[in-house]
Amino acid sequence: MTTTTPAATPVELAIEGMTCASCANRIERKLNKMPGVTATVNYATETATVSLPDGVAVDDAITTVEQAGYGARLPEPEQPDVDTLAPLRRRLVVSTVLAVPVVALSMVPALQFPWWQWVALVLAAPVATWGAWPFHRAAALNARHGSATMDTLVSLGVVAATAWSLWALVLGGAGGPDMHMAFALTAPRGADPEPYLEVAAAVTVFLLAGRYAEGRAKTRSSAALRALLALGASTARVLRDGREVEVPVASLRVGDRFVVRPGEHIATDGTVVEGTSAVDTSVMTGESVPVEVGPGAAVTGATVNVGGLLTVEALRVGADTELARIGKLVTEAQTGKAEVQRLADRVSGVFVPVVLVLAALTLGGWLLLTGDVEAALTAAVATLVIACPCALGLATPTALLVGTGRGSQLGILIRGPQVLEATRRIDTVLLDKTGTVTTGTMRVAEVLPADGEDADAVLRAGAAAESGSEHPIARALVAAVPDVPRPESFTSTAGLGVQAVVDGVLVLVGRPAWLHDAWAVPVPDALATAVTDAEDAGRTAVAVAWDGRVRGLVVVSDTVAPGAAEAVGHLHDLGLETMLLTGDADGVARSVAAQVGISRVTAGVRPEDKYRIVTELQAAGRTVAMVGDGVNDAAALAAADLGIAMGTGTDAAVEAADITLVRADLRAAVDAVRLSRRTLRTIRTNLFWAFAYNVAAIPLAMAGLMNPVIAGAAMALSSVFVLTNSLRLRRFRSVDAGAR
Repeated sequence: MTTTTPAATPVELAIEGMTCASCANRIERKLNKMPGVTATVNYATETATVSLPDGVAVDDAITTVEQAGYGARLPEPEQPDVDTLAPLRRRLVVSTVLAVPVVALSMVPALQFPWWQWVALVLAAPVATWGAWPFHRAAALNARHGSATMDTLVSLGVVAATAWSLWALVLGGAGGPDMHMAFALTAPRGADPEPYLEVAAAVTVFLLAGRYAEGRAKTRSSAALRALLALGASTARVLRDGREVEVPVASLRVGDRFVVRPGEHIATDGTVVEGTSAVDTSVMTGESVPVEVGPGAAVTGATVNVGGLLTVEALRVGADTELARIGKLVTEAQTGKAEVQRLADRVSGVFVPVVLVLAALTLGGWLLLTGDVEAALTAAVATLVIACPCALGLATPTALLVGTGRGSQLGILIRGPQVLEATRRIDTVLLDKTGTVTTGTMRVAEVLPADGEDADAVLRAGAAAESGSEHPIARALVAAVPDVPRPESFTSTAGLGVQAVVDGVLVLVGRPAWLHDAWAVPVPDALATAVTDAEDAGRTAVAVAWDGRVRGLVVVSDTVAPGAAEAVGHLHDLGLETMLLTGDADGVARSVAAQVGISRVTAGVRPEDKYRIVTELQAAGRTVAMVGDGVNDAAALAAADLGIAMGTGTDAAVEAADITLVRADLRAAVDAVRLSRRTLRTIRTNLFWAFAYNVAAIPLAMAGLMNPVIAGAAMALSSVFVLTNSLRLRRFRSVDAGAR
C-alpha cells in the first residue's frame, strides 16, 4: 500500500547497487528532478536522505531510484550475524586463484609450454566474465539509461583486453606452439599480436580487491555508531504487582518502574525512585569517573549500574531516549555533505565522460602516429582503468563517518558536515558563565533579611516565586526550602527576575537594579552594601520584595567547573580569543573570569544582548563560536557561526546549536573544535591526493608509460589510501586524556 508522507518529511532509504561515487551522483540527480524533492545520496553509507513534499510518497522515490537502475528500500534493522561482504569475498578468492597462474605464465617464460595461451584463456575467461560481472552489469545498466560511471571504464577496459586476446589467439596467430611472450610491462612487441589475458584477469582481481577493502573499511568506519546504538539493554525487569517481570525493552512505557541490578545496563531514560548507586556514564559522555545517583536523580539508558540496586521510573522510551537522539544526530551528520564534498561531486559527475573521450583520443592518436594497434590498445585500456573517481567520492564521507563516530564516543555530537567548515574559520569564542564555565549548581550561601524581617520568611517567599523558573539561581532557592508553596501566577523577565503571586501577595525576586528601575522598589543602603560585598566575592545576591519593600537578600554561590581553566588555556593555544558573557553582575563575572584566565568580560547582559554582541562581532569581521546551555543562550547560539550547547542544558539551547556536548565539561568544547578541524584536514588531504592521483596518472597512461595491470593496482590502492587515511581519526584523543 502506498503511503504519503507529511510535508517536507525527511526519509532515509537504503540504496542497493551503487559501485562508485558516480552512481551516487546519478541517483541524487534523478531524485532531485522530482517536483519538490530534495535528496542527498551518500556513497560511503549507501543511503539517501530524501525530503518529500506533501503528495509525494516514499514509493515514488523508490520507483525513481529503480528506474535509474538501482535498488532502494526503507532501512531494516541490521542482522549482526549477516556477513554482507561474503559474496564479494567469494568472487575475489575464486578470481585470484584463477588469475595467479595466468599472470605467472605471462611473467615467467620458463613456465610457458606449447599451447599455454589456450590454457590461459580457459583460466582467464571466468575471471573476465563472472569475476568482473559486477562491473559489466553496472556498466550495462548505466548504458541503458544513457550514462557512464567508473564501472563503465573498468568494464570497457576488461572487455577490450579480452576481445583483443581472443582476436590475437584465433586470427592473429599468437596461440601457436612457437609463440613466446614476456610480461606486457617490459617485453618488446613481437611480429605476432600479443594477447592481454593477464591484463583482463589481473585488473579484475585488483579492482575486486580494492572494492573488498573499501567494503571492510566502510564497515569499520561506521562501527562506532553501530556500537553506540547496540549499547542499550535488550530486556528490563519491570515491577508488576510487586513482582519483577522480565520484558523486552521495546515494550517499556513511560511511567513503568524497573529494577537495575549491579553490572546491568539501565534499560531506558528515567528517574531513580529507590536506591543509591554509582553509574558508569562513559558510553554516553566519555567521562570515566562513575556518577553517584540516588532518589530523584536522572539516569540515562545504556549507562551501567556499577554499585547498588536501583529502582527507576521510565521517563523516555524508544525513539525519544537520549541514546536514540544521539544516534539520530550522528546519522544526520554522516549522511550530509560539506561544501568540499559538493565540489568533488561536481567533478566526478563529469569525470567519466571526459575519461571516455580521453581514452578514445589516446587510441586514435596512437594509431595515427604509430600505426601500432597493440600499443594503442595498451594505452587506451590503461587510461580507462587508471581513471577512477572512487577516491574522490570516498574522500569526504569516509572521513565524516569516522570523525563523527569518534565524536559520539567522546560525547560530541556534530549536527552536520557544514559545521566542519565553520569550525575551521572560528577566531572568537563567547562563553556563557553559568552552567558552562561554572558548574551551574548554585547553592544558597546566606540570607540577609532587612531590619525587622525574618530570614526564613524571605527565603520561603523567594523560593515560591522562583519555583516556576528553570534558572540555576531559582533552582538553588527552591532546593533550600522544603515543601515550597506553588505560586498562583508566574511571570519571568529573562535575565532580570521574576514576579509571582504567592498566597495572594505579589512577590518580586531579581536583580536589585531591576526592582529599582522596573518596580520603583529601592534596596536599603545596608543591603546595597551587602550586594556589593557579595559581588566582590564572586557571589550573586538577589533581592526579594513584596508590598513595595525589599524584605531581604538571598546570596547564592557558584563554583568554577572542573577543567574550565584548562579548557580556556587550550582554546588560547588553538589561536582563539575568548570572552565571558553573563547576566550576572560585573564583580561576579570578573571573579570567575580571573579564575579561568579570560580577560574580556561583558556582564549584566540579557538574552537579546548576547545576540547583539554576536552580530556586532560578526559585523566587525569576526567568526564567532558561542558556548552556552540555557534558554537565554538559544538566540546567540543560533546566530553564531558555530553554536556549541552543553548537553546538560535546555532543549532550546541544544536545538539551536551546531554541536552538542553530552558531558558537562568545557574541555569537550575544545575537543569538538579540535576534532572538527582534524576531520576537515583529513577530508582536504584525501581530496588533494585523489585529485593529484588522477592528474598525474592519466597523462602517464595516455603516453603509454603505464601498463594496464599496474594501472588497475594503482587505482585500487588510491581508494584504499583514502579509506586508511580516514580511519586514522579513530585514534583522536581528548585533551583530558593527555592530547594537546
